[in-house]
Amino acid sequence: MTAGKRLAVVGAGAVGGSVADLAAAYGHTVVAFADSSSAVVDSGGVDTDAAIEQKSADGSVGDADPEEALHADYDVLVEATPTTLDDAEPGFSHVRAALERDRHVVLANKGPVAERYSDLRGLERDSDGAVRFEATVGGAIPILSTVGDLNPTHVTAARGVLNGTANFILSRMAAEGIDYEHVLAEAQDLGVAEADPAFDVEGTDAALKCVILANVLAGDDQEFTLEDADVAGITDVPGSALELAAEDGRTIRLVGEATREGIRVGPRLVPQNAALAVTGTRNIVQLETAHAGQLNLSGRGAGGEETASAVLGDVGRLG
Repeated sequence: MTAGKRLAVVGAGAVGGSVADLAAAYGHTVVAFADSSSAVVDSGGVDTDAAIEQKSADGSVGDADPEEALHADYDVLVEATPTTLDDAEPGFSHVRAALERDRHVVLANKGPVAERYSDLRGLERDSDGAVRFEATVGGAIPILSTVGDLNPTHVTAARGVLNGTANFILSRMAAEGIDYEHVLAEAQDLGVAEADPAFDVEGTDAALKCVILANVLAGDDQEFTLEDADVAGITDVPGSALELAAEDGRTIRLVGEATREGIRVGPRLVPQNAALAVTGTRNIVQLETAHAGQLNLSGRGAGGEETASAVLGDVGRLG
């Protein structure tokens, strides 16, 4: 059994907070916990309940500077700050700081993997630390570890439904005959959609996950970023299109596909009884393999505890 690790958790949102909350249940100790403006550091173990309570009460996790968390004595940096595009900052700098100290990194933040994959792997090669990022694709679903177990060279393509918000909206439109704007408002009321849902409904989130998959499949042969993806969202899908699809025994889902040749994301017609026709906020990925046929992996693709389980699974796989 892998020995418990000392964790520095950077990011105190739903995922970072859940990692801090669940770490002890997985045998690990949080020695530093930071948000964008504050931190708490304790080599003997942070009182994560108190830090999370303080975050809820006054918006800070502690009285220290966030930089102190990056310089703490930890084994693994958990990078759970919000995903940013282009330069992937500040997440990428957090990763660099850890790897330059020969520490391991586990990412929930998609930015460094989707936008600066070659830079990330270069830093890893020069470090005694390793980088893992299961949580960046599909929440609790073990997609990347399955690709790794199969060997990426034996996986020819990955496709699937990778955004729960978009899938909830399309599912409700199809089931109830409600138009996009009404379902979006319902999703926002339920907390399934953000106040600004653009990242989800315009296909960006699904595209980033497909970029990460494409980078893993390509290895060192090629680097993909969001700019390489052909992306369309669901904002222009009318209710009538779903009604017409249903008459033909089909439905519409936002489907992403990643191969070594490129990335495509957009609304696609799929049979109503097909594996890709998952409903609600569920995600599914189909892996096309050279020797094992098609493998379907489905489950909860988002959520604080679900994504934290993927993060902590990565921590457990580190030597």
